[in-house]
Amino acid sequence: MRLLLVLLCLSAGDSAFADFDYQLQPRQIADNTYLLEGSTENFARSNGGNIVNTGFIVTDSGVVVIDTGPSRRYGEALRKVIATVTDKPVIQVFLTHHHPDHVLGNQAFADVPIAALAGTTALMRRHGDTLAENMYRMVGDWMRGTETLLPTQAVQAGTLQIGGHALRLLALSGHTGADLAILDEQTGVLFAGDIVFYQRALTTPNSPGLQVWLADLDTLQAVPWRLLVPGHGPVASDAQPFEQMRDYLGWLDGVLRDGAAQGADMAELIRSPIPERFAGISLTRYELIRSVSHLYPAYERAQMVRADVSP
Repeated sequence: MRLLLVLLCLSAGDSAFADFDYQLQPRQIADNTYLLEGSTENFARSNGGNIVNTGFIVTDSGVVVIDTGPSRRYGEALRKVIATVTDKPVIQVFLTHHHPDHVLGNQAFADVPIAALAGTTALMRRHGDTLAENMYRMVGDWMRGTETLLPTQAVQAGTLQIGGHALRLLALSGHTGADLAILDEQTGVLFAGDIVFYQRALTTPNSPGLQVWLADLDTLQAVPWRLLVPGHGPVASDAQPFEQMRDYLGWLDGVLRDGAAQGADMAELIRSPIPERFAGISLTRYELIRSVSHLYPAYERAQMVRADVSP
């Protein structure tokens, strides 16, 4: 009887695990260019961590993948989806930055060159295992079998020719200190990574500063893009994502700067009212709380005056 119960439990566990299906649906957004659009909500067991936009380009030589998703299971699902669109092999993966929702699907592409900025690889080496463990805590068994797999190629700013597509690589830093954006000059599709969030509040755990981020937005907007794929949120063909980002970053900077000037503590700042114009953006309160903890100490330090220095 005990053996039967054990077998039943194991069978139920396998069945439950089999139900962990990301149900990825590729959407063609330009010639030979496909998007897998994630939720704008937070990490949860209900979404398996699928809160990210990934994509792929079918070139004459093979398939180029941009970001591999939040888990090994996601990466495997992405690879299966690609095979339903084309019989061409995956020949290149690009990672936009080191955050776990963008890179923990790497194991599914272990036989393919995986490229990233050198700074991204360094950050993955330093923090990858911790970030993966945190994902296990947040989304549970969706992460089963997932381990950090480092990039195998370092890239820098410039243009690569792959299968008839000129891919312009832009090396930025506002989100994590090492952020890659990719413009396909053939289609005008700009994969902006997490330099651009749209209709979802931006995250700041590794940002070197909001002014750096604002400068990156200027760089991206100036390239000849026709369709913008943000790291999180819907695709856009107009400048609204850039305008929303600048507005939000300016407001956040003002909250932090004014708070430091007035000697406010973090508890006061996290209760700051959210402007009505941001009411439709996902997770504004949640991300404000996090951004205050990430960034406010630097604003406070900037306000400090040494007591042994005469004014």
